[in-house]
Amino acid sequence: MGTWSIGHWLIVLIIVLLLFGANKIPKLMGDMAKGVKAFKHGLKDEDESAQTAAPAAPSPAPQARVIEGEQAKPAAPHDTAAKP
Repeated sequence: MGTWSIGHWLIVLIIVLLLFGANKIPKLMGDMAKGVKAFKHGLKDEDESAQTAAPAAPSPAPQARVIEGEQAKPAAPHDTAAKP
């Protein structure tokens, strides 16, 4: 009772042909194939755009903190050389 024999599959095929007609099935399969191709093309475009995206801009120099009531001090340039 749990397995499908060839007779069951033939009955299902006949019902599908009666419901959709013999001409609509190839059209439906073609439309489904076009949908799958469009989906794959969309994924491919997304991957390409991620690879060609410009790298992030470098972060700006840190700003001096202004504490309320004090004067703002200009940010010192970052010098990697040792101070004398």
